[in-house]
Amino acid sequence: MDKGLDTNSLSLAFAEGLFEDYLKDADSVPADWRNFFASLENGADLRGHFRVAPSFRPKGLFVAGGSGGSMDSPPAQGTRGLQHRVEMLVRNYRVRGHRMAAVDPLGQLKKRLPELTPEFFGLSEAHMDMRFVAEFLAGGGTPTLREILEAARNTYCRSIGVQFMHIDNISVRTWLQSRMETTENRLQLSRQEQLRILTRLTDAVIFEEFIQKKYVGAKSFSLEGAETLIPLLDMTIEKAGNFGFDEIIIGMPHRGRLNVLANIMGKHPRKIFREFDDAHPEWHLGRGDVRYHLGYHTDWLTTSGKRINLALAFNPSHLEFVNCVVLGRLRARNDRMNDPHGRRGMAILIHGDAAFAGEGIVQETLNLSRLEGYGTGGTLHVIVNNQIGFTTTSNQSRSTTYASDVAKMLQSPIFHVNGEDPEAVAQVVNLAMEFRHAYRRDVIIDMYCFRRRGHNEGDEPAFTQPLMYKDIKKRRGVREGYLKHLLSMNGVTKQEADVIAELRRVDLEQELYVARQNPDEHPDAPSTGAGPDTAQRPTNVLRGVWAHYAGGPEAGVPEADTRVSAKKLSELLNKLVELPETFTPHPKLKRMFEGRRAMARGEKVLDWSAGEALALASLATEGVRIRMSGQDCERGTFSHRHSVLHDYKTGALYRPFQHLSPEQGAVDIINSCLSEAGVLGFEYGYSVGAPDGLVIWEAQFGDFANVAQVIIDQFIATAEDKWQRLTGLVMLLPHGLEGTGPEHASARLERYLQLAAEDNMQIVNLTTPAQFFHCLRRQVLRPWRKPLIVMAPKSMLRHPRAVSSMEELAEGAFQRVIPDKAVDPKSVKRILLCSGKVYYDLVARRETLEKEDIAIIRVEQLHPLEEAHLTPVLAPYTDGTPAVWVQEDPENQGAWRYMWAKFGASRLLGRFPFSGVYRPASASPATGSAASHKMEQEILIRQALDLSALGDGAKATESVK
Repeated sequence: MDKGLDTNSLSLAFAEGLFEDYLKDADSVPADWRNFFASLENGADLRGHFRVAPSFRPKGLFVAGGSGGSMDSPPAQGTRGLQHRVEMLVRNYRVRGHRMAAVDPLGQLKKRLPELTPEFFGLSEAHMDMRFVAEFLAGGGTPTLREILEAARNTYCRSIGVQFMHIDNISVRTWLQSRMETTENRLQLSRQEQLRILTRLTDAVIFEEFIQKKYVGAKSFSLEGAETLIPLLDMTIEKAGNFGFDEIIIGMPHRGRLNVLANIMGKHPRKIFREFDDAHPEWHLGRGDVRYHLGYHTDWLTTSGKRINLALAFNPSHLEFVNCVVLGRLRARNDRMNDPHGRRGMAILIHGDAAFAGEGIVQETLNLSRLEGYGTGGTLHVIVNNQIGFTTTSNQSRSTTYASDVAKMLQSPIFHVNGEDPEAVAQVVNLAMEFRHAYRRDVIIDMYCFRRRGHNEGDEPAFTQPLMYKDIKKRRGVREGYLKHLLSMNGVTKQEADVIAELRRVDLEQELYVARQNPDEHPDAPSTGAGPDTAQRPTNVLRGVWAHYAGGPEAGVPEADTRVSAKKLSELLNKLVELPETFTPHPKLKRMFEGRRAMARGEKVLDWSAGEALALASLATEGVRIRMSGQDCERGTFSHRHSVLHDYKTGALYRPFQHLSPEQGAVDIINSCLSEAGVLGFEYGYSVGAPDGLVIWEAQFGDFANVAQVIIDQFIATAEDKWQRLTGLVMLLPHGLEGTGPEHASARLERYLQLAAEDNMQIVNLTTPAQFFHCLRRQVLRPWRKPLIVMAPKSMLRHPRAVSSMEELAEGAFQRVIPDKAVDPKSVKRILLCSGKVYYDLVARRETLEKEDIAIIRVEQLHPLEEAHLTPVLAPYTDGTPAVWVQEDPENQGAWRYMWAKFGASRLLGRFPFSGVYRPASASPATGSAASHKMEQEILIRQALDLSALGDGAKATESVK
């Protein structure tokens, strides 16, 4: 047995137990231990042989020393076992005390745990007045066990329960222990601070009472039962001001949003009342959103004189998906303000308990928090824990003890707090903000409360929770309880409290009067109001970083000059393959580098990756910030990009796009975690915060975007229509049927076309590197901001025909529709229209057949696409010439139904009989057999080019299946 063995206190306890057994019967213990005990001169002196390593002993542990003992002096004989028992008891309070904390205002959670009793460790009343050394608890010094227990219970088992012992770093745990145990987890508030809490509670309570009285039964998703959220946010923002923050972005669900809008965001209640009254339906035909989804922005002036910009993000009903959007917006702000550690900007995310535990997007967002490309310096998460989700109780909605347990994946504390104890809430806000400031990590406040009404104001919660709602019905409000506390402490008078409440009621009555006296003021109009003559849907005036950009219809938006001189393009190509002398690239990449140099010399045409690289590099050297993220996008799923190089010998990284010129814009190409919804939402949010940049999300395969459908449907496609919020986000979605099975085939082009209306997004399926080059540059250089959905290539990345000359980049422009210049329009007997990869299959077969009477026209941009875009391309062809849409996709997928519905079921532009060639309608995008795919493709191409197959497009491929 090694007498110098380093071990922890559990080993000491084990050894002491064995020693007791040894004293009773030496043969009852293993031989090694028997020999060890026999070797001791004094069998009672075990501690010298089992020393506790300093790295395992957190500060604040108790050392038994009898009366006047110290941390360094040896304990008196006979107290060693007691010391260890006390240490373990107190450690259990740190680990498990939260389970006995009185955090639930309904009293449903509090339990008595045997491991938190002295008896569990063999301690009794006889030990209560013994003294032990304590660094933090009970004021330090040498308190009695009775005093230590009282301090431990006060710290960990009153209105605050804390989970922090899962944090690996002992210095972080010690930091938290010292701040909690020295104060017994209680913040000493001044009378002024208590009065402010009461005032903010009053604001929240009176607002809810007023809404329920004036708009009986109308949906407001009341905050009643959780009104402490308002003083919580108030204290958080004030604390943020003290730490020097100048911007806070808030994300939250619908519950309590109206209260937050009125009492935190400063939205005039008159605007909220007009939204309830809804007196002008003509203003919102086909657009807008319900009042409890709307966002807002304002300036907050703290009591210390610090001005903070507050933004409340717009939010759909899909709970928790706004989280990643908010973080993306904040990251864009931090990058723009050169604040990489988030010292001046932060996010507050407000959650419901059922959603935090149930929605997977929560885990995705939490996982982003410490990743280099996505961190924001720490988010404050506030769970408004109503202890119910719609009609579902916690035992039906989660498998964990707490709604917050998913957050234990982070090295962050979780503060459970009773929402009916506002001063306890003040303490956790103070701790949480100090922790965030010190460690730049997420922190979680789980505020227990209840929902006084049903899921909405028309719902009857007692149908499913009769006992809970009997208890809730009996409960007084949190303001009433806090006022009673202050009155008992002489912190405020009843008269003062009544005056505060009456002033709030008067203010709201006045706001309602103004709203109804002037109902013609549009909700988006300035507060000065607008008369009846101007009561119409206003043009949204964008401000701040969006001041120079616009949305709305594309008509009238000028085209941008996307050309770049051939000289500069050559220089950029060379720069991208210029490596440090000490850098050793992978041998297989040398061929790519030589190819790029040959392209720069004009000896080789440009492939797809070169076109993309030149688009990014040219924009960067013009000062544009570039951000691209996605799974494996640094190298590229198809090994085509290689934007981040790895030294073959040392593993060191080199990023060529960051070494183009001294004045260039930042270029961040980032491998994302294995997440679609969280990362796409983040990039959408980033694009909202960076309208002057090029922000790209690349799916590993196009159909992986299915996992992020909520972000696409609820934000990307509809945000402008619902909230007048724009984005220039680019989505690269690898697409094409290539015999690799149904899952990696289609990017589901049809879904984006179904979402397309009112010029809300741009959808392209391109065929050349030059087109991609000009398309990406146009996305930034035009002032028009719309999402760009790109059906990106796979095999076409290396297709020998999918190439462009340097001149096409230097002298060309983006073409929505590319005419066929290889045939004489007068001799054409059939016009094929197509998009994407199938074009090259059609051209190759036409050449093989030497058919000069078939034109093949490429529709590169599918939306916006108007007759005016097709008319000049089709003008040279003879009326009555059959026009055929050709696609690889099944009939019910791809662009066929969109084209058929948009441009006529019988005649294209009123001139050309219109039909289609496609695979038959199918539930699955593609076959799983590579041989079957080849057979299907052969039939499709043959029928597209065979004049005898004209007529019914659906029948044209009936033999495919």
